[in-house]
Amino acid sequence: MRLYFKYLLILFKSQMQYRTSFWLLTIGQFLIPFSMFAGLYFLFERFGQIKGWTFYEVALCFAIIHMAFALSECFARGFDSFSSLVASGNFDRVLVRPRSTIVQVMGSKFEFTRIGRLLQSLIVLIWAINNLSIEWSSMKVVTIILMVISGVFIFTGIFILAATMCFWTIQGLEVVNIFTDGGREMAQYPLNIYQKWITKFFTFVIPFGCVNYLPLMYILDKTEGKAYLYMLSPVAGIIFIIPCLLVWQIGVRHYRSTGS
Repeated sequence: MRLYFKYLLILFKSQMQYRTSFWLLTIGQFLIPFSMFAGLYFLFERFGQIKGWTFYEVALCFAIIHMAFALSECFARGFDSFSSLVASGNFDRVLVRPRSTIVQVMGSKFEFTRIGRLLQSLIVLIWAINNLSIEWSSMKVVTIILMVISGVFIFTGIFILAATMCFWTIQGLEVVNIFTDGGREMAQYPLNIYQKWITKFFTFVIPFGCVNYLPLMYILDKTEGKAYLYMLSPVAGIIFIIPCLLVWQIGVRHYRSTGS
């Protein structure tokens, strides 16, 4: 982890060499999600509610998903741009270094400007909570934190799977955006508003349902018995990273140098 934090510090210093650009990009990242949130607002302004979910309940879900995505984009961006390492042959150098390939690839790129998106999500989260009648307890606070952490692990896992495909395809595939950007757009709403096969896929295969729908039911007191299962469901999202890392190791073992 010491090496990881060294990468973090070095890249932060390099990005701060162009402070005007950094802050303009950060402001842009802060403002862009407001267009998506505005669409959410006008949707509920027109229809009132969606399958029993009110605007502020969905706003809470929106904030958590976008917060998780922002953190994942910031700290796992190295996997999202991994195709450049493979195409240029620079991954060969990663392999000969006596350190984990996971740490080196994660430390190859950070997007600190995503703090703007994170701040916007935090504002929406506080606003939504202030407008919801929630009987707060320590366990509900823990659940909120677990939801964000779980979302970070899921998005990072998807980035890792997308990077692993580059061992065979060399270049990244745009189809993966269905599960990154598309997953973010879909998971900002409770999953039960979609068709059953979509809900099942994004609960038991890619466990977005364990980040938004199930724990949200617990926080909003909509559960019917066994509330602790809903509360602990984000743990499944954290576990999702394990098979993703195993697939990564398989990809590394099958890697053939592309040259430079």
